Amino acid sequence: MLAKPRLHRLFGPSGRCLNVALDHGIFGEGSFLPGLAQFQTALHTVAQAGPNALQLSPGQAPLLYRQPIHPKPALVLRLDSTNAYGSTPGALFAELVEEGLEAALRLDAAAVVLNLLWVEGEAHLLRDCLRNIARVKPLTERYGLPLMLEPLVLRPGGYEVEGSPERIVPLVRQAVELGADLIKADFTQPIEAFHQVVEAAAGRPVLARGGGRVPEELLLERTRAVLAQGARGLVYGRNILQHPNPKGLVQTLMQMLHPA
Repeated sequence: MLAKPRLHRLFGPSGRCLNVALDHGIFGEGSFLPGLAQFQTALHTVAQAGPNALQLSPGQAPLLYRQPIHPKPALVLRLDSTNAYGSTPGALFAELVEEGLEAALRLDAAAVVLNLLWVEGEAHLLRDCLRNIARVKPLTERYGLPLMLEPLVLRPGGYEVEGSPERIVPLVRQAVELGADLIKADFTQPIEAFHQVVEAAAGRPVLARGGGRVPEELLLERTRAVLAQGARGLVYGRNILQHPNPKGLVQTLMQMLHPA
């Protein structure tokens, strides 16, 4: 049973969700932009394909409601930004969008999302994330707005993730303890260990994060593997946006998640 009424808008009749992430521009990383340079075209193409949700930043989220599509995908609103995904040297940070929760309420978002980032030797980055979550969580409880946390173990110096269950599982459990209503988690290495992430989530829906672009065959193989281990959905961005046929891939994934 999903605790917050808005959560029901994210999940189809099968109890699963495809959330397409289009919020990459908020991180200021140029390598994230292919597929999103013509943002309104990308948004329209993906929205027409009929995913359960779209993950957007506050600056672009209003464009969803201008789409001549009914019903529209639910909105998941990004409430933070970070420079942890880039390769430019400098002090890492995670910064909260001011009054982002109020924007989520005005935009009728179904959920909001925050990072929980761990990079070896960068304790201040984790501290930023903890502070952001501590500020937002009481407000999401007050207004019945589901909170998705994104516990990511990143390797120093860029976007590459650490897929070890020994690193991912404790961070997922920390996200649960901090009050996550949903968990957005990386694939484990090996993929057969993903059930440990689901177990650590302690009943919270786990949505697998696609990460960097991989061949379609590998993406679909990973998708089948995590669904078989209890994942409740997917959050894929560049693997859809940079695909030659984004609409077709969304439809393929929706068929996997919500078989007739």
